[in-house]
Amino acid sequence: MQAGNAIYETIADLPPVLPVFPLSGALLLPRTQLPLNIFEPRYIDMIDSALSGNRLIGMVQPSPDIAQGDADKPVLAHVGCAGRLTSFQETGDGRYLITLQGVTRFAIQRELDTITAFRQVECDFAPFSADLKCGDGEEDVDRDGLLRTLRNYLDVNNLEADWKSVSEADTEVLVNALCMMCPYGAQEKQALLEAQSLKTRAETLIAITEMDIARSQNGDGGTILQ
Repeated sequence: MQAGNAIYETIADLPPVLPVFPLSGALLLPRTQLPLNIFEPRYIDMIDSALSGNRLIGMVQPSPDIAQGDADKPVLAHVGCAGRLTSFQETGDGRYLITLQGVTRFAIQRELDTITAFRQVECDFAPFSADLKCGDGEEDVDRDGLLRTLRNYLDVNNLEADWKSVSEADTEVLVNALCMMCPYGAQEKQALLEAQSLKTRAETLIAITEMDIARSQNGDGGTILQ
């Protein structure tokens, strides 16, 4: 796959160690784009380091299953997504506006002891090597079922969609974009990230959304995944 000016054909093209940006509720998936506003000094340093190197950063959530303990260094979820820094802008007030393009997911093997202010992890890309194949698994996705669920969700919430763009989108783009846009919590986002295949991710999104629709119709709120 291509991200910016770089081409990643196999996991051998990826570095064994990535700096990571822990951010709850943020979801990055292969071939999607995630805009970020960077202002903490340690993450400013991380961006500077990435720009001078391979431009890859790992997006990972703090673990939703483990008590956080140290708020400044939360326990990390086991799976994250590598993104290439494809857009960079200085704001003039010390912030960076960047865009990451998703490349592939990874499992964290271990966190490294480093002297940098930002955290770094050793990555295992092997379980997610199929992420580098554009459109992998599209033919297995129940696209019609996904669109029906989307229509139901929009109707329940009195929302509109650009159905022309939706109908023209490739299935992989559609599934991953809807996952990133969905207004669900950290646990739901992590479940979508860790789905093994595009088909499983679509099925997970449908299930989560149907549960949300049912809760809305019953007047019940709260987090979907407990």
